[in-house]
Amino acid sequence: MKLLIASDIHGSAFWCRRLCELMEAEQPDKLILLGDLLYHGPRNDLPREYAPKQVIPMLSRYKEQIIAVRGNCEAEVDQMVLPFPCMADFSQLFVDGKTFYLTHGHHGSPDNLPPLPEGSIFLSGHTHVKLDEMRNGIRCLNPGSVSIPKDGSHSCLIYENGDFSFRILED
Repeated sequence: MKLLIASDIHGSAFWCRRLCELMEAEQPDKLILLGDLLYHGPRNDLPREYAPKQVIPMLSRYKEQIIAVRGNCEAEVDQMVLPFPCMADFSQLFVDGKTFYLTHGHHGSPDNLPPLPEGSIFLSGHTHVKLDEMRNGIRCLNPGSVSIPKDGSHSCLIYENGDFSFRILED
């Protein structure tokens, strides 16, 4: 199974278009969205081309492929305008014999892991910083931020054939 994993779009039409271009190029089975899809939040500056109403149809075209969890910027109105579930605090997938635990990261985090079997994958966003490290037998990954990175590059992750790789969205 091939997954594209992204977080923290924060309503940026410009960076969401870049993510959609990667979706078309990579043709993943699923698009995993780890929250903060439409709004920038009170602590963030406005991202490039902030236009949540433009992001809605861009993401909606992938509604059959999306598995999304709620970020700290999601509100009930987001579920009213998006045609895929986006309000779950977490989700789990079983891929290639491993548990993939999906959450935004504002509650559970690599420093506060839920009970998971050793060898599981913990995927979270929220910090806007890429991460790939082992914690207590759990591989913790953060794709960074699509639109408001705090580590210098707009990014996401691809999972394929047991391997994760970061994708940088800049040219």
